[in-house]
Amino acid sequence: MALMQIAEPGMAADPHQRRLAIGIDLGTTHSLVASVLSAVPTVMRDHEGKHLLPSVVRYLCDGDIHVGYPAVAAAGQDPHNTIASVKRLMGRGHGDVQTLAGHLPYDLVPGEGMVRLRTVAGEKSPVEVSAEILRVLKERAVETLGGEPEGVVITVPAYFDEAQRQATKDAARLAGLNVLRLLAEPTAAAVAYGLDKGSEGIFAIYDLGGGTFDISILRLQAGVFEVLATAGDSALGGDDMDHALAEWLMREGGDASDPLWRRQVLQQARTAKEALSAVDETLIVLAPSGRAAHEIKLSRSQLESLIQPVIQRTLPACRRALRDAGLKLDEIDGVVLVGGATRVPAVRALVEASFQQAPLTDIDPDQVVAMGAAIQADALVGNQREDLLLMDVLPLSLGLETMGGLVETIIPRNTPIPVARAQEFTTFKDGQTAMSIHVLQGERDLVQDCRSLARFSLRGIPPMVAGAARILVTFQVDADGLLAVRAEEMSTGGRSEVVVKPSFGLNDEEIANMLQDSFTHGAEDVVKRRLSEAKVEGERVREALITALAADADLLEPAERAALDKTNAALIQALSGTDADAITHAAEAVEAAAGPLVQRRMDSALRRAIAGRSIDDLGD
Repeated sequence: MALMQIAEPGMAADPHQRRLAIGIDLGTTHSLVASVLSAVPTVMRDHEGKHLLPSVVRYLCDGDIHVGYPAVAAAGQDPHNTIASVKRLMGRGHGDVQTLAGHLPYDLVPGEGMVRLRTVAGEKSPVEVSAEILRVLKERAVETLGGEPEGVVITVPAYFDEAQRQATKDAARLAGLNVLRLLAEPTAAAVAYGLDKGSEGIFAIYDLGGGTFDISILRLQAGVFEVLATAGDSALGGDDMDHALAEWLMREGGDASDPLWRRQVLQQARTAKEALSAVDETLIVLAPSGRAAHEIKLSRSQLESLIQPVIQRTLPACRRALRDAGLKLDEIDGVVLVGGATRVPAVRALVEASFQQAPLTDIDPDQVVAMGAAIQADALVGNQREDLLLMDVLPLSLGLETMGGLVETIIPRNTPIPVARAQEFTTFKDGQTAMSIHVLQGERDLVQDCRSLARFSLRGIPPMVAGAARILVTFQVDADGLLAVRAEEMSTGGRSEVVVKPSFGLNDEEIANMLQDSFTHGAEDVVKRRLSEAKVEGERVREALITALAADADLLEPAERAALDKTNAALIQALSGTDADAITHAAEAVEAAAGPLVQRRMDSALRRAIAGRSIDDLGD
């Protein structure tokens, strides 16, 4: 008699078989891969016992590719073909990386769309370079687990925009990985810390990595991880400390324009920074090309003085996250440090002083993100009896352009994701049969101050009078933070949609300043919005008047027409100025003067409608 095998809902059919899943922390400086082994999240190591993989790729002329430590070893001798910190270029265009140009030892290929790098193996995109790193991590996982993983959770900075997140997914697909979810790095850290320590309460996750900074405020309660607010800078991290020290060292000698020399000095700077996390003084040996080598003693206090401007840049985002969460410092139960750059003593001192409590450092800040990703991946493939409930948030508001160059916010920042929101819009002109949809990201009121994400058109709108059509626009953000937009004309069901895949992401200044600008320019934006709205309404009144006069001007007496023309001229003059009140008053004057025409047009339309019909007909 055969026995029926029973498994819990969501579990593998064979309770003795676990599905293979991994979590990857794809970092700016180093990357890691982890999995849940024997119920414990474990970071996997290479043959030499190292768990960190340097995020460095070297291309050779024979087609060979070196990833990790071999690439790092050759970086000083072959800077043009050795790509480091590629995460900073993910989802970015050429205009976005101009501020990084002085720090890049490799050549950029001119062109539109995502930035591309020139190597001896041909042009490479940041997606392709990142895929090489992910392939090595996948191979490490396959060897450790003894089989191909069914899926992967990859972590990204909380402040990565649409393009940067999409580029990360593209890199994973190129590496042959099935992405289960993109998970914000601070959320992953909270998962690892919360489950490991059984903690509950409100925590600040201070994540300073090699190239990105995030601060997230989370509430941990009964297995629910709710992100209350997030802020940060996707172009700020340990790399900036290295560059600050390298610039100081280069003033000691050498040709700053020589890529080989710059890469050597940068390596020395990074090594010195890491050493000074453990000792008070270190020795740096510089050997400029064609010149004798000389030694420089660097103290921890000197380093801290050089990097203070960098780490101070993290504080405004911390204050903003607290403000958005509606919390005070004394309501934070703990501060978790994440990212290798938080090993720097000056960073820890800054965090302790800012949050008025010692940060939590008992989990390795390099490993905690990968461990959290592994826990989530394990849940998503069905190995855990209960999935974790992760309530992440949208870092920046999403909206679309309306008449007058205004932005109508559809989904505000810090809204929990996944989420779908819809709003109705209408046409501006009589007989309008198409509508252009312009999707934007940012916190300002005007289109010119926000980031354009995508454009598409809805066609086939039935010709109607202005304002009669009903266009439903739906924004849908999935758990990975990726956006899809759909526009539908309600009477016919005609629709158009777009999955937002911009070719480049936010630049250094934009991502750091968008929210600050919304506060700094708040009053100015209100004035601009009011003026723009007044102009849109004024133009609507003029359009309606032109249409009415074209059809029924003969219904007016000469004196009435003269009065209407006078108010119309006043409105045209007001529209050329910048006084919102004057435009509003002029538009109201036109509508008042047009009152007789409106009434007679209605009477005429009514007479035409009942002509030739009896009272009995009307009763029916």
